[in-house]
Amino acid sequence: MGATKTEHFTDNQNKMATIAKALGHPARIAIIEYLMKVNECICGDIVNELPLAQPTVSQHLKELKNAGIIKGNIEGNSICYCIDEETIKIFNAYFSSIVQTVAKSKCC
Repeated sequence: MGATKTEHFTDNQNKMATIAKALGHPARIAIIEYLMKVNECICGDIVNELPLAQPTVSQHLKELKNAGIIKGNIEGNSICYCIDEETIKIFNAYFSSIVQTVAKSKCC
């Protein structure tokens, strides 16, 4: 398998690809939906909400955090997670521009 050649793309294109890749698993979508539902930073509750083992949930949280979709704060012996609003705003703006462009398009 060859190199990804991400250097050939803009910072924005690479950022959108990173976010999209992180969202490419249903467990991660479930985590985001849960964080939206509780609307606060949560620590251990995520494992209780998913039919996955704790190490698997931790790996999904790590992927979401690395993509900037969630952020975590250390509180005692645990990390509390919440959605990173700035990344969601960037992602929303990107897809809103696609929707606007497609709405104006006379293609197909």
